Amino acid sequence: MNIYIYMFLVFGALFGLLIYPQRHLFSEGPQKPTGKDDGSAGGRLFWVSVCTFLWPLMVVTGVNSALILAKRKRKMVGATR
Repeated sequence: MNIYIYMFLVFGALFGLLIYPQRHLFSEGPQKPTGKDDGSAGGRLFWVSVCTFLWPLMVVTGVNSALILAKRKRKMVGATR
């Protein structure tokens, strides 16, 4: 039983490390913040720890943001024609 818990946590930590550059899709919405990204170790560690335990929710919010971006892109393509 513990192996499933370990796999859940390891997958969440890896997920957090991989999506760190795109974290704006999961927290602030589909638009990237305009401020400078410091990429500090503390910020990365915090993001990984959040994703370690909440990665299923992060996947759902990421899919939602991707759908919003796709809808906006289709709307922009339709408006330019």
